[in-house]
Amino acid sequence: MNMQTTMRLTAAETALVEAFGAQFGELPGDGAVAGKRDRLLDDLKKAGLPTRRIESWHYTDLKNLLRTVPDAVSVPALDPIGPVVEGSQVLSVLQGEAAAKPSIESLDIAAFKEKLADGSAAAALTALDRDDAIGRINGSFVRDGFAITVPANTELEEPVELQALHGAGQIHTRFPVSFGASSKATIIERHCAVTEGAALVSSISDIALEDGAEVTWIILQQQGAADTHLGQIRVELGANAKLRLFVVNAGGKLVRQELRINVEGEGAELTLRGVNLLGGESHTDVTLVLGHNVPHTNSTEIIRNVVFDKASGVFQGMIRVAPDAQKTDAKMSCNTLLLTDDGDFSAKPELEIFADDVVCGHGATVADIDRNHLFYMMARGVPENKARAMLVNAFVAEIVEELEDEKLVEALEGVISAWLEKHA
Repeated sequence: MNMQTTMRLTAAETALVEAFGAQFGELPGDGAVAGKRDRLLDDLKKAGLPTRRIESWHYTDLKNLLRTVPDAVSVPALDPIGPVVEGSQVLSVLQGEAAAKPSIESLDIAAFKEKLADGSAAAALTALDRDDAIGRINGSFVRDGFAITVPANTELEEPVELQALHGAGQIHTRFPVSFGASSKATIIERHCAVTEGAALVSSISDIALEDGAEVTWIILQQQGAADTHLGQIRVELGANAKLRLFVVNAGGKLVRQELRINVEGEGAELTLRGVNLLGGESHTDVTLVLGHNVPHTNSTEIIRNVVFDKASGVFQGMIRVAPDAQKTDAKMSCNTLLLTDDGDFSAKPELEIFADDVVCGHGATVADIDRNHLFYMMARGVPENKARAMLVNAFVAEIVEELEDEKLVEALEGVISAWLEKHA
């Protein structure tokens, strides 16, 4: 007798399945895209949302934490907001729909829904592995975004801000960006809530740096206090390419930010810096999977976390060094200020090394503010609350200053200071 086991879906899983059925006929895409969407949703339905039994989701039990999924609601028309860095060119996605794109000299820009409609985006709608819930959700529901090509030898003088704004409901975006050989650019990927309504947001950025490209990419997540943000960045680095990746989480109720990076060209360099500002009863998870796959590559990763109230946070960092990746130099650290008895932060740095001529290391610390530093400032007349705020600000501002660009540093320090003033 054949018996088939039927998995019982949670309320959130049921809501996703029902939302897909309700939206399927209106989602952009040709037959190939529709087929990909259908398979991804079917895989999600069969596997369910990941639980703590899955190693990569052990600290973020999505099946348990994602209790509900908001309905796809209509909100009043949204307008773009001012860029975080003055003078930036802005490409806006408003409530999941790409706004009219400005003409940016030297760039090839297309709305992602056009790539869905002609089927050219079908190949990218994939889950990276069997536990890639973000790839499945985004691939099933994505409606729009921007596809950008920076031609070879092009240098952008001002940053480009990919501005994803939403009110409430369900928002799913995609940003495939290709940087040609020896190009130079700064991109700010900004996710921001403009109402207090709850939202489920998924977003994937597919980034390719060809040989010799030099890119600064900043992820600035400023979601609302009731929002779920599921973000993923997929990166491939060519020979002698240099990527400076900055991640700032300053919002959201439930946040999972995945960084999937493959170093594929000799001489490539990755600099990753992260700031996680956690307050209220939020949960924020930054998960890095970094593959050094060829010889003579470098990477450094520094994550700074500040925890208030009943917030919880996670940093999982996996560095994999392939057998042929000799002369790899990779260093990773995670430092946390735990400023509450009710919050927590889990750090899980890992190394998998299959080459024998490498320099690799990792470390993690969790501490409160240094009492000696606090006493020193208070002894010189600084009130305790102000002294604590200054020390916390210095803890995270130290790595922001590595950007060296004065306008970028000032803008991000402003975001951090505003958040700390509100929560501290």
